[in-house]
Amino acid sequence: MLHTLIVGMGRAGHRLHLPSLAKVRDVAPGLLAPVPIVAFDPFRPPVADAATVDSLEDAARRCPPDRTVVHLCTPPHVRAAMLDRLAGLGYRKIIVEKPLAVDLVGLAAIARIRRRWGLDITVATHWLDSALTRRLRTAVAGRRFGELRGIRVVQNKPRFTRAPAPTRPRSTSRCRTPSPSPSTSPGLLRVVDASWDDLVIGDHRAPRLGRARLRLAHRTGVRTEIDSDLTSPVRERRITLDFDDGVLIGHYPCSDADHTAQLRTVRPGGEATWTAFDDDAFPAFLGRTYERYATTAPAPHGTLPLQVDAVRLLTEAKRLCAGVPEVRGVG
Repeated sequence: MLHTLIVGMGRAGHRLHLPSLAKVRDVAPGLLAPVPIVAFDPFRPPVADAATVDSLEDAARRCPPDRTVVHLCTPPHVRAAMLDRLAGLGYRKIIVEKPLAVDLVGLAAIARIRRRWGLDITVATHWLDSALTRRLRTAVAGRRFGELRGIRVVQNKPRFTRAPAPTRPRSTSRCRTPSPSPSTSPGLLRVVDASWDDLVIGDHRAPRLGRARLRLAHRTGVRTEIDSDLTSPVRERRITLDFDDGVLIGHYPCSDADHTAQLRTVRPGGEATWTAFDDDAFPAFLGRTYERYATTAPAPHGTLPLQVDAVRLLTEAKRLCAGVPEVRGVG
């Protein structure tokens, strides 16, 4: 049985990880040790359903590091330092909230710590394993609707109350790629275009926290468009797959109050079908992750390279938005 230590009890740790672990305990009672979940966050008051400790050293005395899964839910800018501290105390099984890092410097620091201590890091990428995603992957692999030509992703959610302290009004920070030619990036994708907008509340402006757009080109010829608007009046997580012979429109659950996904299939000529189904992705993700960690010699989590590429792509996109020229090697 595995123990649990949650480091960082903000929204992710308190409202996502902690209640999802209770669901895992219900469906797999022999997976988690029958002891309270331990939480560490010096900046927040104790919460119900968790035993709060005053230090990581105290946590190590209560949670045997070799039999504990750490949920690292701290902000990304302190993540590398926290990983190093946890590793020094003996912890090796660590679930890291996304994003893995916010830039290449942070990514390199995490890579060094991971190699030095032999950490088994799993990034919280539950939407990749959700029931809706599995259905979409099956449709792509089976070619039931022909070849995939395009992917459109929309994630809208109002975030006005989570913006930092407002700044004095200034010119917009909205930037677009000045050249139509794609910029190269590691992996199977290229950043074609990227832009961002400020978040405006009355006379105040929060730079780069409004709307973001990203266009990607796949080596296979598929094009992906991602649009996220934090000034939207409604919440929505929607994905559209355009095939030669049909369109699939999927809606992921938008909050912890509802775990239902929807999938609409549109055939040429307008024929459409619709279905709704349970998709409580995060508890399912945690259950599979704990089962992997419970094995004697767990295989590496397969999505870590994908998360590394995601950081690289986002770094390239931010560079394009800011108008910073690409630095290339000489020779």
